Amino acid sequence: MRGVNRTIFIGRALSSNSTAVATLHRQPRVAPYATTCLSPNPRKIFHPLGLSSPFVSRSVTGFTYTSSAATSLAQDHHAKGSEVGFKPKQVVLFQYEACPFCNKVKAFLDYYDVPYKIVEVNPINKKEIKWSEYKKVPIVTVDGEQMVDSSDIIDKLIKRIRPDYDLNADEEKKWREWVDNHLVHILSPNIYRTVPEALESFEYITTHGNFTLSERLVAKYGGAAAMYFVSKKLRKKHNISDERAALYGAAEQWVDALKGRKFLGGSDPNLADLAVFGVLRPIRHLKSGRDMVEHTRIGKWFCDMEGAIGPSSRASEHSYNE
Repeated sequence: MRGVNRTIFIGRALSSNSTAVATLHRQPRVAPYATTCLSPNPRKIFHPLGLSSPFVSRSVTGFTYTSSAATSLAQDHHAKGSEVGFKPKQVVLFQYEACPFCNKVKAFLDYYDVPYKIVEVNPINKKEIKWSEYKKVPIVTVDGEQMVDSSDIIDKLIKRIRPDYDLNADEEKKWREWVDNHLVHILSPNIYRTVPEALESFEYITTHGNFTLSERLVAKYGGAAAMYFVSKKLRKKHNISDERAALYGAAEQWVDALKGRKFLGGSDPNLADLAVFGVLRPIRHLKSGRDMVEHTRIGKWFCDMEGAIGPSSRASEHSYNE
């Protein structure tokens, strides 16, 4: 019974803060709306975590990076980063790898080229954040100063990077709130919709999360089973009658909001673009994410966002421990 309760706790902790992402080797099927995103390096394809896997450059109907466009994109991204006056000595993100709110913060840090280190938090004992009174993730420390809650973290950081940034612009504010109050609630019912999908999600969570060997073995199958049933309760709580229809509807709603613009922010992403991209990035190569790109128009925008954000500004591929 103790093992079962612990498994359910793991699942609930991850459900309230996270969604899972797929393995490096899983590729989306090419379909009417599907797109394959190429990085500024035309020999690499972006992975949802900011990593990249080597693949031969390929073309997709209606969306192909040329080498000159890729070079320009890389130069623009570098120029953007060099203009940022915010240069802290140390930024540390305490996170769950699959947490959508954590990925929202990472998308922001990556876009603004702010180097950061990662502390992967164990969702069972949370020993990595015992020093903090705040017991959720993400937590960000900037030269020792603690910041909590993803939207508040971003608000504080953007004011340090761009002091004149208008956080009260109606359209941007509306869609940032839509992400936190609507979009994130659709994700768990989708990634745990069926037993195979729940197993796919926990395969990543247990492989990349901060678990001991015994915790990993218990969580992989027990957690998937628990979250399969929890997802049914989440459907009812958030009045979701059809998980995929809700996901597709949200994706189409976002594309409609663009009104033909490349990004909601126009030629460059704004904080709403970064928020939507951040919370969707973990599911991009799960079945739910593949289905979303295949059956909606969001793929082109998603690819444009990957190009605009560029490679991760994570300072190290290894966890940082204070």
